[in-house]
Amino acid sequence: MPEKVHHGKNIKRFREMLDIKQEALALELGAEWTQRKISLLEQKETIEPEVLQQIAKALKVPVKAIENFTENGAVNYFNSFHDQSLSHSNGAFGASHCTFNPLEKYIETVEDNKKLYDALLKEKDEKIALLERILTDRK
Repeated sequence: MPEKVHHGKNIKRFREMLDIKQEALALELGAEWTQRKISLLEQKETIEPEVLQQIAKALKVPVKAIENFTENGAVNYFNSFHDQSLSHSNGAFGASHCTFNPLEKYIETVEDNKKLYDALLKEKDEKIALLERILTDRK
């Protein structure tokens, strides 16, 4: 027996996965929407297609994702992703394996930021010195 799909719960799931508050979603949907209306909508099992389209557009997800998302489907999907990555394929998203050390890239970025910061400080000090010379020349 197929698992029952709950549109409202799916909207809530996607909204939370995208880290969007009910108030923010209501604001995105327009003046006739409120946080309370979003809350009530998330409790409804079935939602009208026009409203689903509007919500999907605001969340930037396909309508079909809201209409068809189930707990078992998600678990099976991510299990197949994990299984495929273990078999050394490119995974469910066609992603290749990481060819660099993320920690090294992070440290590189921190070092680059430090150099930029030092250059900005040097430039600021030069501007201050120039302004001080201009002020003393005017005296």
